[in-house]
Amino acid sequence: MAEILNTFKEFLLNLLYPKFCLGCKKEGSFLCYDCKSTLDISEYRYCLCNKPLRIFGNEIAKCNSCQDKKLSGLYFALPYKERFLTKKLIYQFKYEPYLKGLAKDLAGIIAEHLFLAGAEDFRGGVLAPVPMELSKQKERGYNQSEELAKELGQTLNAPVVLENLIKTKKTEPQMKLSAENRRKNLFGAFKIKNPAEFAGKKIYLVDDVYTTGSTMEECARVLRQARTKEVWGICIAREG
Repeated sequence: MAEILNTFKEFLLNLLYPKFCLGCKKEGSFLCYDCKSTLDISEYRYCLCNKPLRIFGNEIAKCNSCQDKKLSGLYFALPYKERFLTKKLIYQFKYEPYLKGLAKDLAGIIAEHLFLAGAEDFRGGVLAPVPMELSKQKERGYNQSEELAKELGQTLNAPVVLENLIKTKKTEPQMKLSAENRRKNLFGAFKIKNPAEFAGKKIYLVDDVYTTGSTMEECARVLRQARTKEVWGICIAREG
């Protein structure tokens, strides 16, 4: 019954508020098949360095130069700078008019990357969205990382843990800061309410864009203190 109601609700929403492709304006979805096919979804994994190297093999996740990173490795589906459509999709997901429904399309892109990159079975891990300040979340109406994590959880058949990793400190907008100041800005900004929920598990941090990695690194640092097995990053796009 719940599935029927959800289908009917989606039908009504599409009838009253039709979706248009952000690439070509075709009616029916936020991202049509033709426009999606223009996106260069990555088949590979790369290390965490500023000038990332392609990683070969399933075991190694980092090159020799980034072994000190708290993050165990990173999956990202798209290069951020190369496609105007990539930027537009992410922008509309995060800023007005706040297209929350894009989460499903973007999660599908990430899932395709994970398949192409030969990612392992995620049922043994836990998806955890990167948290945001409550004031910003109330303004937007949702946390985009949380919406991505929920969609990915359904697609990958993996559990999603919400509201355990939380943000407790107000920080300056990261885009205004240098790489070093980004790290200082975020230090001590995240906490875990129930460490036992993460202990001994492989955690997959979900976010929208990986820029310098400061946000995921600080989250990973806190998660490591909870005695997690590994902490990996998953995002839509990587800048740089």
